[in-house]
Amino acid sequence: MNDFLTEGFFLVRKGESKDAFEKKKFKITLPKDNEVLIEVEAFGLNYADIMARRGLYRDAPPLPCIIGYEVVGTIIRIGPKVNKSKLGQRVIAFCRFGGYAKHVITYDDASVIVGSQPASSLMALCTQGVTAFYMSESLISINKLDKVLIHSAAGGVGSILIQLVKLKGAYVVAKVGSREKESLVKELGADFVVNYNEGDYIKKIKEKFAQSSLDIVYNPVGGKTFKRDFSLLGSGGRIVLFGAAELSKGKMGIISKLNFLLKMGFVLPISLMIKSKNILGVNMLKIAEDKPEVILFCLQEIFKLYVEGKIKPQVGGVYNTNQLAEAHHALEGGQTAGKLVITW
Repeated sequence: MNDFLTEGFFLVRKGESKDAFEKKKFKITLPKDNEVLIEVEAFGLNYADIMARRGLYRDAPPLPCIIGYEVVGTIIRIGPKVNKSKLGQRVIAFCRFGGYAKHVITYDDASVIVGSQPASSLMALCTQGVTAFYMSESLISINKLDKVLIHSAAGGVGSILIQLVKLKGAYVVAKVGSREKESLVKELGADFVVNYNEGDYIKKIKEKFAQSSLDIVYNPVGGKTFKRDFSLLGSGGRIVLFGAAELSKGKMGIISKLNFLLKMGFVLPISLMIKSKNILGVNMLKIAEDKPEVILFCLQEIFKLYVEGKIKPQVGGVYNTNQLAEAHHALEGGQTAGKLVITW
């Protein structure tokens, strides 16, 4: 038999999390060539999942589909081109969707063998850890002279970014939305914290640094925050856009999308050269498609830093599969800090 019966959570309709998913049995084809079949212990939630559920993520498969990028589990079947030593190994792995399932097929080189570390901590290393590592190690250079603003600093990516940036000796400005998150980012090493629910974050940063400007901004929000952040950058400054969280709050379809784009404004390439400022866009799914070896390298390196105790993944909540809708709602509402994990 070439099929394997399993079960998973299908995204069947757009909208609220309580109505969007249905648990169903389905068949997957056994691994071919350099593929592996993983029996999943846990899978992670990402903000891209919220965007997909809202119908705002253009790369998501057509409905009904199983979303999800990352899993922790055990390799139980391998393709003929995979080293037999991989069989039975516990791994963290990326998948091209399909992660919200009890079993998933992925490529051998999209997985890294791990030990007995908690699944929740390992999950924080996948999409969030790899994204943070790529943006702070591969994409740009950071040094001890840099002042770095990190939006959503208590989130999965932000909490790891703080630690990676501090390893380079740079100054971290962490933007959060609650007193509890203020305490967390300070513990992680943030030098200056701004709570956007207690005043204008731009004003606070300008008051703090007077005439001095920022060097790097990590922004997963987009919309009006882009132009505001851009005003904080000095010569040589870089803004890294890796999300569009503000778009998910729009309730008016195409009107909300147009409004989102208008808020971001338009930038001419010649003006970037004249002002010596830089805009960098990051879509890790595209990197995974075009340069899977980069993703594997980042995953190996972030796992190494974790094992060496140089970074501490932040887990915002561990839910069971009956609480998938609840976990989605919590992530969408910004109620959590760190990685959200679903266990079978």
